[in-house]
Amino acid sequence: KMKLFISADIEGVAGVTRWEETGTGGKGYEQACRQMALETAAVCEAALEAGHCVTVRDGHGDACNIDARLLPKGVTLIRGWMASPASMMAGLKADYDGVMYVGYHAPAGSDKSPLSHTICSSRFSRIWLNGRLASEFTLNSHWADASGIPSVFLSGDREICKYAEAEYPGIHTFAVKEGIGGGTVSLHPEDAVEQLKAAASKALTEVPPLRKMPEEYVLEIQFVSHIDARNAGWFPGAEMVDSHTVRYGAKDYYDVRVALNFMGG
Repeated sequence: KMKLFISADIEGVAGVTRWEETGTGGKGYEQACRQMALETAAVCEAALEAGHCVTVRDGHGDACNIDARLLPKGVTLIRGWMASPASMMAGLKADYDGVMYVGYHAPAGSDKSPLSHTICSSRFSRIWLNGRLASEFTLNSHWADASGIPSVFLSGDREICKYAEAEYPGIHTFAVKEGIGGGTVSLHPEDAVEQLKAAASKALTEVPPLRKMPEEYVLEIQFVSHIDARNAGWFPGAEMVDSHTVRYGAKDYYDVRVALNFMGG
């Protein structure tokens, strides 16, 4: 029996294509929230039926998107933000046995999703970690690593699935859609839910080992505004790379996330 943590986002769920669908009051937002909840519920059901315990972290926007009534009974739901550098992983503790990611999406700097971004689309043009373009999965899976917890499964757009497979040997992924220019090609919402459950069930029978952690982390943030970059450059240990880019290095990943939290405002 495992204790599992699910980090859920909205931009990578089936059908979601435009920014207005991802924010409160926007056209299509309620439908997007419902699909986010149903895809998350499918993964929860796979885990519960295998005899595991599940905690879900709502990780999008104001972190109050998932209607708990759409999740299976027995699941614990974390809503709202905890003023923690863990962000979308806040609530994860060392006694968990695995992390699963639902509704994840291509990173800032990718052209494979109309919703490509990493953390804050209005402030960050790109983020790199140890020289690789970083997605939210990149940042969050390293947080799990630092807690000694393997990443088991990820769903979202096709591009983030490719990123996850390249970064985390053994992780299982499932793509519910593909981004092309400003559009998406998605599975039918009900097909996505049904197939997600089957994919998650399989993933839980083949949990990958914890990947090897690097000896040092180098974070680089390219800001949209040179003013934001200059302000971030004052963070202790940070250095300006150019007018829009700041670099920060540390041996402890927790220090990296604290730096990202403060430099990102």
